[in-house]
Amino acid sequence: MRKFAILLLALVLVSACQETLEERAAREARAYTEKNCPAQLSDYIVIDSMTFDAQTRTFCYDYRFMGLMDTTAHDSAAMYDELRANMKNATALKAYKDAGYRFRYVYRSQKNPEVILFQAEFGEGDY
Repeated sequence: MRKFAILLLALVLVSACQETLEERAAREARAYTEKNCPAQLSDYIVIDSMTFDAQTRTFCYDYRFMGLMDTTAHDSAAMYDELRANMKNATALKAYKDAGYRFRYVYRSQKNPEVILFQAEFGEGDY
């Protein structure tokens, strides 16, 4: 009986330590934002946060355009194509892509943060 109790306790402890892919995604998004954001990626782009919505299984990357890029005049098709190509080649996201997660990119104006200058969302059929 004692061996059974020890085995049961060990199984409970092992299963309690495992996190779901959704929990991992939320943890990784939160950790990335806490450690790296905001971060200036170029002269014109800052990443403000990365979040994860477990209900829609969507990662959201929030960026800010500055300077010359802080305008509504963008080649949206070219930006979309470049982001999509980056998604296809992102090996760090393989587990999430294999599970059919979504990825949303939102670029806001630094001058007026309520204004979205560009956004794109990618799902399973896009990568």
